[in-house]
Amino acid sequence: MNFAFNLYNAHYYYYPPARPPPVFRNWAELPAKEKGIKLKSLLKLVNTHSDDLAKIITAECGKPLAEAKGEVMYSAGYLEWYAEEAKRIYGEVLAAPNNTREMVVLKEPIGVVGFITPWNFPLAMLVRKTAAALAAGCVCVARPAEDTPFSALALAALVEKAGFPAGTFNVVTSSRSQAGPIGQVFCSSPKVAGISFTGSTAVGKILYQQSSGTVKRLGLELGGNASYIIFPTADLSRAVQGVMASKFRNAGQACVATNRVLVHESVFDKFSEMLATAVKNQLVSGDGFDPAVNQGPLINEQQFQKVDGIVRDAVSKGARLVSGGGIHPTLKGRFYQPTVLANITDNMKIYSEEIFGPVCPLYKFYSEDEAVTIANSTRRGLANYFYSNDYAQVWRVAKRLESGMVGVNEGLISAAEAPFGGVKESGFGREGSRHGVDDYVHTKYVCFGGLNN
Repeated sequence: MNFAFNLYNAHYYYYPPARPPPVFRNWAELPAKEKGIKLKSLLKLVNTHSDDLAKIITAECGKPLAEAKGEVMYSAGYLEWYAEEAKRIYGEVLAAPNNTREMVVLKEPIGVVGFITPWNFPLAMLVRKTAAALAAGCVCVARPAEDTPFSALALAALVEKAGFPAGTFNVVTSSRSQAGPIGQVFCSSPKVAGISFTGSTAVGKILYQQSSGTVKRLGLELGGNASYIIFPTADLSRAVQGVMASKFRNAGQACVATNRVLVHESVFDKFSEMLATAVKNQLVSGDGFDPAVNQGPLINEQQFQKVDGIVRDAVSKGARLVSGGGIHPTLKGRFYQPTVLANITDNMKIYSEEIFGPVCPLYKFYSEDEAVTIANSTRRGLANYFYSNDYAQVWRVAKRLESGMVGVNEGLISAAEAPFGGVKESGFGREGSRHGVDDYVHTKYVCFGGLNN
């Protein structure tokens, strides 16, 4: 299954499967320095066309244009990083047990990799995978979300323009009804060596099961349930702005978005008031192309109804509306009011479900142990955040939180230089940093014997 798109006259071409695909072998054997040069060419084109790419993102997913431009720059950061990292995928020379042998370890690309990417960061999630895979010497087949295919197609056009060999980067678009069958082909085909998926835990588990027949290499970045803990020593002004960034970026539609804000009882009332004021004064919903807007719509009707249902359930069971609540009263479309809720209890859906919307539930806690216990009382483990100026507590809590990433006095933690990924049912594998190529390379041991003759 190997598709390549010609975006200039809106046609695509299908290449019958080969063994192995010649384009993979040719790309894998290209010197690392030349792979890096190609990635730098793509980086230059992404920077040159950054405004156009941002407009595509805003048009297809609704996020504010300023955020879309930030997503493009974030994507460029991964291209820059892996353009250099291509030259640093090192092997090893081992100390042999006797003088008749030499022992080395090689890192080799695994082959064709399939990407399944989400709608919330339609360019960044794809570039983050693609840059690492190409640097490692793999070739890629991407299936973008049906809600946001155009960012992937624009990236394919730039890959072609950058001079990558035909078939190195391929895109398969489809309706929602075809998402499952395409994913199943990725999982079952022995010609696909690995899959990298970003999306829900439920779908990730399906892909995990379907890949067992071919014992495929998997990288799964799945759903989160991030806690954001405010300890008594926290700088509350900074903590409020951290919540604003972590919770309300992309209208809360991010896997690392704050899902539960845990506030120590000694500062709960003050923090709640400060947060409600910030939500009221700083957040403006509307058309993402309006420069005054920083809150766009929810992506589709299904997500809109889910978020509204979670809030209605909480309020019906005793939650208190601190700010907002409900469908936006004046805007048409899928705009949900930025909402702050208090008096959350464990029988509410919002307690355990990933919200994926501009809704911020506040919980009161009384001790460090209680806060950490609440934060860890979930099968998800992608990210957690906390604010404290007690440095003994900072180190202690950072180690105790069960997540792949922890933000300490910081609400935005993702960067090309750092490994992004989770633990427990938030998946495995890492994207970004030097660890980002691990999912795309085999480790091969080679022993040279008979060297004393």
